[in-house]
Amino acid sequence: MSALPEGVPPVVRPYGDTTGDGMVQVSFTLPLPPGKRAEGAAAQLARRMGIDQPMVVHAKGIGDRYTFFVVYGPVSHVVDVAAVEVVQREYPLLTPKETNAAIRDALQRKLVVVGACIGTDAHTVGIDAILNVKGWAGEKGLEYYREMKVVNLGAQVSVPDLVERARAERADAVLVSQVVTQRDAHVHNTTTMSAAFREAFPATRRPLLVVGGPRFDETGAAALGVDRVFGRGTTPGEVASYLVHAVAGRSGGPAGQEAPA
Repeated sequence: MSALPEGVPPVVRPYGDTTGDGMVQVSFTLPLPPGKRAEGAAAQLARRMGIDQPMVVHAKGIGDRYTFFVVYGPVSHVVDVAAVEVVQREYPLLTPKETNAAIRDALQRKLVVVGACIGTDAHTVGIDAILNVKGWAGEKGLEYYREMKVVNLGAQVSVPDLVERARAERADAVLVSQVVTQRDAHVHNTTTMSAAFREAFPATRRPLLVVGGPRFDETGAAALGVDRVFGRGTTPGEVASYLVHAVAGRSGGPAGQEAPA
């Protein structure tokens, strides 16, 4: 159990119309044509999910074989706030100027970052938001940092090609974005990638492996075999600050480089 900040209650319930009334709203699709039977099926599913007296407040046919629902109702469950597991940021957020200075002090060279979307994922909006100089959310991307060398490989990069390019660039860190999540493609691609890097590099020379995407669980880095997972809303400054913290803090020399004699 972790200590709670002052003013945070130990137990909470969902809030709908009044505090603590337990009201929740869920949406889902059933493979049933629109109609009364489909709405009854949606209500039955909601009751089995723990929603008491569910109200089907929206039902919309998707073609002639599927129906999308929004269901509203109360649940009796409570949340033990102290038992909630999250990834706390263990490093300070740095400005670009501070990041550049920290890299110069720690590495005496540029920090090399290779980024890509792997597998069949062609959605580069995530990796571009972090790497491209135009950035995202009012922050410039890693290309803006003078003490970083950024190699953006783009979309649909195979894992072997990513490993070879990381080796050729002597990358300190490899950033992978995964937006396509059907059938857990993001999980499969990431575990395949992490296994390939562990096979190709000695432990002390392996680049830092960082993945990001809207469907990743930030607590799942160990299961995926990577060093860090970033979820939705991550900004370039957060990634840059983490890279400085992690790469500069590695013992035996920076990742991807020869350790000092």
